[in-house]
Amino acid sequence: MDISKAPNPRKLQLCRTYFFAGFAFLPFVWAINVCWFFQEAFRKPPYPEQSQIKRFVIYSAIGTLLWLLVLTAWIVIFQTNRTAWGATADYISFIIPLGSA
Repeated sequence: MDISKAPNPRKLQLCRTYFFAGFAFLPFVWAINVCWFFQEAFRKPPYPEQSQIKRFVIYSAIGTLLWLLVLTAWIVIFQTNRTAWGATADYISFIIPLGSA
């Protein structure tokens, strides 16, 4: 998507929309928000909406990192304890591996 042709108020509206969409357990939307608006927030000459865009980009980056940390922690905990949790782990597994390591 080429946001360089959009007017600045439209950029702010789009950035805000992606930021709030990330609260619907969609951290990928926050990552997209950071990628698309990083140039607008930090490398373009100053304009009135830039400070708000910068804030949304920073908060989106923090949200993405927090989700990444939580997801990584869950994966590590689940994979190391799957066999010890027995049937409970099987109920919450999408693919049940055969045997135990």
